[in-house]
Amino acid sequence: MQHSDDFDSPPVRQLREDLALALRAAAHHGLAEGVCNHFSAELPDGSGRFLLNPRGLAWSEVQAGDIVMVDAHGERLAGRHAVEPTAMFIHAAIHRLCGQAVVLHTHMPYATALTLTTDGALDTCLSQNAMRFDGRVAVDGVYNGLALDAAEGERIARALGRADVGFLANHGVVVCGARMDHAYDDLYYLERACMAQVLAQSTGRPLRRVDPALVARVCAQTLGERLQSELFFEALRRQL
Repeated sequence: MQHSDDFDSPPVRQLREDLALALRAAAHHGLAEGVCNHFSAELPDGSGRFLLNPRGLAWSEVQAGDIVMVDAHGERLAGRHAVEPTAMFIHAAIHRLCGQAVVLHTHMPYATALTLTTDGALDTCLSQNAMRFDGRVAVDGVYNGLALDAAEGERIARALGRADVGFLANHGVVVCGARMDHAYDDLYYLERACMAQVLAQSTGRPLRRVDPALVARVCAQTLGERLQSELFFEALRRQL
């Protein structure tokens, strides 16, 4: 096993615990898919290194000791488990090109369902939960198959740009943020908003859209302070 000198330092240990908690929470909320998909968190030291869930473990069983540290090229620096090579292409590119500290990639069902539609994304003028994502969503309308090389990861990252949420056509979603508790809160509420939209659309009845000016105001109110996001994550820590 390789090891990095600061892998067991208090700040990195806390980041490993938060990453593992987010993975277990996602499994608890039905957002996982087999042993696929990945969450990552970049170390705040500017080294380009980041933490990643290991290959072959279900999200529900991941603990802090299972988290792996890798460099920007996908080389394992610390951790006892292997790294899935394909995990690196999307995550490394988004960390590097988009400047995002936390990258959560899932195939969660309702959000993924919307990537299969011609609109390709959430309508932020429908539910109150959706309004928090107003102006924060990008749509990658191209599907090229599995992301098996750096070029495809970089293409996805450029499609995401400065957005916090990316809907990847016929694939899944990426949710990004500056810190784990805020990003996980967005991931959870994104799936809730997508679920409400899919259920509403399934009725076949006309949908009631809210005026965009009001949507922008609700978004600003929701994101004006993120204490609720932090309290939610701490509640998950107590539960899980």
